[in-house]
Amino acid sequence: MEPFHRTDPKKFIADFHASFHDELVNSDEDAGVIVDRYHTPDIVQIADGHRMDRDKLIAHTRPVRKNRPAGRMEVHEAVADGDRIAARSTLYVTNRQKDLTMEVYFFGEFTPDGRMRRGHTLTRTIPGEPAPA
Repeated sequence: MEPFHRTDPKKFIADFHASFHDELVNSDEDAGVIVDRYHTPDIVQIADGHRMDRDKLIAHTRPVRKNRPAGRMEVHEAVADGDRIAARSTLYVTNRQKDLTMEVYFFGEFTPDGRMRRGHTLTRTIPGEPAPA
């Protein structure tokens, strides 16, 4: 990962999610190695109230790798303060010929080398909204 403090927060968070997803779905490399490249060993990520540590995050990657969904994140705004980023984005996912659009609100803490230490994500599915081409 690129160092966190040298990148526009909007670009950083978009690149972080895109490259993590791409490495997971387009590589046969061990999922734990990929997770460790993007997250600290003590990672705590809470997504819609569900707490994931490193082991749960690795387990969460298994269905992603199996289904290989296509996705794109459009970051609308992001701000950084020290080692923290807050971002509002829209996630477009196609999985098994089904389109899904979600609003994403993310609050995270990163190390200077660009790995996530803490992450809190709130999402809301937007019903009936197709992904833009």
